[in-house]
Amino acid sequence: MWAPQFALASGGWHVVAPELRGMNGGAHDPPAVSMDDYAGDLIDLLDALHVDEAVVAGLSMGGYAALAIFRHAARYVRGLVLADTRSPADTPEGIEGRKRMLALLAEKGASGVADEMLPRLVGETTRRERPDVIDDVRRMILDNSANAIAGAIRAMMTRPDSTPLLASIHCPTLILAGAEDVITPPSMAEDLRRGIPGAELVILPRAGHLANLEQPDAFTAALARFLEHRI
Repeated sequence: MWAPQFALASGGWHVVAPELRGMNGGAHDPPAVSMDDYAGDLIDLLDALHVDEAVVAGLSMGGYAALAIFRHAARYVRGLVLADTRSPADTPEGIEGRKRMLALLAEKGASGVADEMLPRLVGETTRRERPDVIDDVRRMILDNSANAIAGAIRAMMTRPDSTPLLASIHCPTLILAGAEDVITPPSMAEDLRRGIPGAELVILPRAGHLANLEQPDAFTAALARFLEHRI
């Protein structure tokens, strides 16, 4: 998923793109129960790599995990990048939607989830002009076991409201959002910008919920500017 951003390594950054628990064929891993499971795994990874501080970047569910890392171990977070994500917990309607997704997963597997989610994951421009991106995203979804996807759905469904945390974030923070994102629209990115002191917001045209894949050059350029000037 983060392959387009590996180019940042040419600027001297050590880029780490972890696989979350159970993802990408890790069918035998115990599924996540909560967002804290992902955060704990990532903190353990930083320790194993002897990384004392990092710019922690997360998109969509990764943003929830990034906020969980900050909640539990802020000392690791030198900077924060929150892309196409939000701080509130799921609404009751959102929880019901997650439950329907779990039922669909049980009935039709990962392919059913892909069919349901793809029209919303990518923006109108990508649907019209970038069938290669849609194919790549479908492949990434199908690479995951049903257990891993179910764990991710449950972790998102039970995550706490991170809105009260925002005012305590004083590290450099970049918020990125696709202009065509219908899952976490730019208004939610603006809420994050208002909540985090000194945060920078960049809206990326012609991108939906997966902005780093849909408009990789613009996303990576915004990230590179942030790393160069704020970190």
